[in-house]
Amino acid sequence: MERTTRIGVTGHRDLPEPVVEWVSAGILDEFSRQAASGPVEAFSALAAGADQLFADLALRSGIPVTAVIPGTGTDYERQLGGPEARLAFRRLLLDCADRVDLPVERTREEAYAAAGRWIVDHADRLVAVWDGEPARGIGGTGEIVAYASRVGVPVRVLWRPGARRP
Repeated sequence: MERTTRIGVTGHRDLPEPVVEWVSAGILDEFSRQAASGPVEAFSALAAGADQLFADLALRSGIPVTAVIPGTGTDYERQLGGPEARLAFRRLLLDCADRVDLPVERTREEAYAAAGRWIVDHADRLVAVWDGEPARGIGGTGEIVAYASRVGVPVRVLWRPGARRP
């Protein structure tokens, strides 16, 4: 029986348009490389930006997605931003093969950090849509990349050279 490669994602919520195309190509390349040696499964918190892009590309590629929902203690969907991000969340969640609802944490930031760690702990590889800058808060992309490195999960960083986040 072939072993399934589990790929998780961490990344920024605000992606400049020139970055989206660059990152999309990198995500699809990662899926293709891993699928060449067997089945692939994807893990995403379905947050706006990188998480939703990753999940959408996985689903379009026929890769099952597990939604990892942070334990924020309130309606996670409302915290995702504007109507477009919330609509994308609902659409993606309906198409997910599985859903993991994490325990409630003390703060929203701690819930996001716990979701990032859960993804790393259950993944064989991590895709990081990351500009290389330090995390702007608890559970930020840089913090999750550092965690993955500490626990030995390979990280593929995707970012368009010279691009800056808003």
